[in-house]
Amino acid sequence: MPRYILMLLLLVACNRAPENAYDQWPVYNGSKAGLKYSALQQIDTSNVSRLRVAWEYHAGDADSAGHSQIQCNPVMVNGVLYVVSPQLKLIALDAATGQKKWLFDPWEGVKKKNINSLRGVTYWEDEKEQRIFYTAGPHLYAVNALDGSLVKGFGDSGRISLHNGLGENAKDLYVVTTSPGIIYKNQLIIGSRVSEGADAAPGHIRSYDVRSGKLRWTFHTIPQPGEPGYEDWNNREAYKHLGGANAWSGFSLDEEKGILYAPLGSVSFDFYGGMRKGANLYGNSLLALDAATGKRIWHFQSVHHDVWDRDLPAPPVLVTVTHEGKKKEAVAQVTKTGFVFLLDRTTGQPLFPVEERPVPAQSTLKGEQLWPTQPYPALPAPFVRQSLTEADLNYLLPDSSLAEVKRRWLSFKHSHMFEPPSKEGTVIFPGFDGGAEWGGPAVDPETGILYVNASEMPWVLQVIDAPAATSRKETNLQAGKRIYRAHCMSCHGAEREGGGAYPALRNVHERFDTEQFLQLLSTGRRMMPAFNGLQPEEKNALATFVLDLEKQQPLSYKGPQQQPDSFRSLPYTMTGYNKFLSKEGLPANSPPWGTLTAIDLNTGKFVWKDTLGEDPAFKGRGVKTGTENYGAPVVTAGGLLFIAATKDAKIRAFNKRNGQLLWEAALPASGFATPAVYRANGKQYVVIACGGGKLNTPSGDSYVAFALP
Repeated sequence: MPRYILMLLLLVACNRAPENAYDQWPVYNGSKAGLKYSALQQIDTSNVSRLRVAWEYHAGDADSAGHSQIQCNPVMVNGVLYVVSPQLKLIALDAATGQKKWLFDPWEGVKKKNINSLRGVTYWEDEKEQRIFYTAGPHLYAVNALDGSLVKGFGDSGRISLHNGLGENAKDLYVVTTSPGIIYKNQLIIGSRVSEGADAAPGHIRSYDVRSGKLRWTFHTIPQPGEPGYEDWNNREAYKHLGGANAWSGFSLDEEKGILYAPLGSVSFDFYGGMRKGANLYGNSLLALDAATGKRIWHFQSVHHDVWDRDLPAPPVLVTVTHEGKKKEAVAQVTKTGFVFLLDRTTGQPLFPVEERPVPAQSTLKGEQLWPTQPYPALPAPFVRQSLTEADLNYLLPDSSLAEVKRRWLSFKHSHMFEPPSKEGTVIFPGFDGGAEWGGPAVDPETGILYVNASEMPWVLQVIDAPAATSRKETNLQAGKRIYRAHCMSCHGAEREGGGAYPALRNVHERFDTEQFLQLLSTGRRMMPAFNGLQPEEKNALATFVLDLEKQQPLSYKGPQQQPDSFRSLPYTMTGYNKFLSKEGLPANSPPWGTLTAIDLNTGKFVWKDTLGEDPAFKGRGVKTGTENYGAPVVTAGGLLFIAATKDAKIRAFNKRNGQLLWEAALPASGFATPAVYRANGKQYVVIACGGGKLNTPSGDSYVAFALP
């Protein structure tokens, strides 16, 4: 062999690192610390512009009419990529080629499908076997990672009901998961997504034995008698009636310390707290739990007595920073309001000062008692605007349209981020889906720089009197309208016009017959919970209204007049999740509508900030708009930041040091998900789920892998 060829082969061998743990993407968000970081450097700032599609896999089960989505951050272990399809089928792919190895269909032989969003799966192995844990509908499944078969020795022949351990009162309530569980030793710890209305199930955090499925421990997120935090509740019976405070966005874990970090949502009901006076522990709190036992170590509450739907939206990130000249192990929690709370990982004490500031506390709603202060960190500064002033109204609109937007803005309560909900309408900004969302940030562990994408979209929260209980005789139509106002209007609008992520229900009879509609009420789908708390007569009356069943509407209603639990009979409901838009359908606020920000957690200072995405209506007009975005970035040792997430159906790579855009590629559908970065057969890949479906974008069914030629 010629000497120069031998030397070339040796050089190639030296530059190809052996495949190891750094080559893989073994857990949701890349690591149990939630960093979304890859140590791979084959793709870097000098060659990223050469990225090409390496393979594309189509699951074949998109539902365009139903606005199906894929929000999955895939897991890659031992050369196999584990993904979920729009219909929640679990699929194993060859990580280098995208070829299907096996498929598990949870709906085989099942008549009622509950298609919720799912953002990932959980991998576990020991010396004898490998398992994938994932959820579909109201069940947790254990699947053999080698062949896709159910692990019959786990739970009930391979699955566990997500109602397990929630109590008798929750057996008919809506419970699914949107984020995967996390493994600690031989435990699988899971959260849940529950209804956000009066019928919310408890948000207990639960741990199961990974082999048998036996329940190991439960943490009650609304404290019960004898538990820490119970004495903080004004109403000592609240835990029997209220739900929510659920860990829907997933977890982070310090395995060495054995500490689980759980971000929680708000206590139900989302927009009125007259039945839950007080600060409402542990709603909207970051919990630190002993992962072995589920015992509380510390908590930090980010919003007191939440009536704005300001759940903690994403798992925190575990990072080591240099603070006041010393190395500190910290946890960084982002919020919907654009704050970053940086806390000591062991004690929960803020590294930067947090001030309890007075906020508007006088509600015009009867029975409501707002908390007088809310926590504000001194650093970092908010990474989004937090109030909609007149100067923030959309200058891109025609004069007549801008005047109309200003008139409506003046009619709403808009003076403060914590302005109380009202009958006039209250501006929610940066929005119900604003600031950070479920994707969360990425952090470079080498520098301590946090990268967070965010949306800035105003919404309007308006409450009205709830339909009063009546003893008079009703027709099916009258009862159906009353039940719609009580249970459906808050999402689908007063006139069934829809809003946000919730579809319009006008002409829904063209897509659903009565049987299909009643089945949907029993199973739920994606953002819609099941309504098994309604009696059959109530469901039938609701169907006559929503489906416009003219022959059944005049008939006498035979069902109950109100919910039997008076604690859940609220005096108010909301008119829907309504974005504040102009008559052209554009945001009422000026750009940017989507941003990407780099923050140095060592100092709390911004490194750089730019828009993320392009609104096609303004392309070529010299306006950097950004777009609303869902999903997260991934940062690499190669100097790059990869992110899709935007409405404009592109994936992009930025220079992580200065924010310069280095590469972008069109996707077959919007990638509302977090990429996975790994190496297989010596080649580095970036894979993104292209499911679309949100923000009125077309639904997709594919996973696309990019690599160097």
